[in-house]
Amino acid sequence: MSEESQFTEGIRSRPLTSAERRVIEALVAGEWDKREIDKLTACRVEDMQDGGMGGIRFVKPDQRERRFGKPLVEAEYVDDDGVLVSIAFNLDQKGEPYELDFWKVDFSALQRYPEPWELRLKV
Repeated sequence: MSEESQFTEGIRSRPLTSAERRVIEALVAGEWDKREIDKLTACRVEDMQDGGMGGIRFVKPDQRERRFGKPLVEAEYVDDDGVLVSIAFNLDQKGEPYELDFWKVDFSALQRYPEPWELRLKV
């Protein structure tokens, strides 16, 4: 059994989608260099149970040891239904990618991922 299948057993992990990768690249472009962004290609994620708001959590071998650390960058955009969506790219306590968290102010399901040009970064 490979290391990856050992730690993902029982977890529905998958590679990043192209839409997720585009959003993450746009968010971290000012924070990370190209090599760090390219490492995300090999990352596996799991969908967060968030009522369909679109969040993902990065899966790591030491999954049980991980916890939220801090947000690296936050942004917002308006979804197709006119509802404001807040996005946070969060790191774990070791500074590794932890989650891409979407939150709609009315708690409804996400209609679509934004295009990079639609993101308004929060400072």
